[in-house]
Amino acid sequence: MTAVWKTTAALTTETAPFAIRAERASDVVVREALLDASFGEGRHARTCQRLRDGRAPAEGLAFSAVHEGRVVGTVRLWHVSAGGIPALVLGPLAVDASCRKLGVGAALMTHALAAAKARGHGAVILRGDAGYYARFGFSAEKTGELALPGPFERDRLLAVELRDGALNDAFGMIVATGMKARRARIRTGGKARKLLIQAA
Repeated sequence: MTAVWKTTAALTTETAPFAIRAERASDVVVREALLDASFGEGRHARTCQRLRDGRAPAEGLAFSAVHEGRVVGTVRLWHVSAGGIPALVLGPLAVDASCRKLGVGAALMTHALAAAKARGHGAVILRGDAGYYARFGFSAEKTGELALPGPFERDRLLAVELRDGALNDAFGMIVATGMKARRARIRTGGKARKLLIQAA
């Protein structure tokens, strides 16, 4: 039987030393630095990046974790077609190394899944460690007939249904379907550079 993700109690500011909020345009530069530190500059060549290139995250589904006034965690969800079935892809999820013992990653996951369910989405797919993501209901049970646009490890392609049966007929390639991202100039260190502004 497929596990359907169920909402759990989210951490509050009274119990956690950080807050989760909607990503802001001002978070983008810090977010990019956090992702580089977490995954290295080669992160742009990863298979799942093909599902995000040139796209904006799903509306209302990009979040930042803030600790002592600075962004220390990030997660986004993106529209995809899972063999013709609308779904979301989650990632990347990253947490600043200095805050990894605070539960930021788990809180971001719980918050993102609850927000996706509240917006009526049926399923979330990701590529990651089954041992870590199983606690959120993810498994490879419904991804056996799906493929990513590039090399991937079959046992790391995971999904969770937010609505029972949402991925029952999922078969074929996972492809990006989200809105195109808009480009804007961001000033950093006195120099202007182009970044994709993808805040929801």
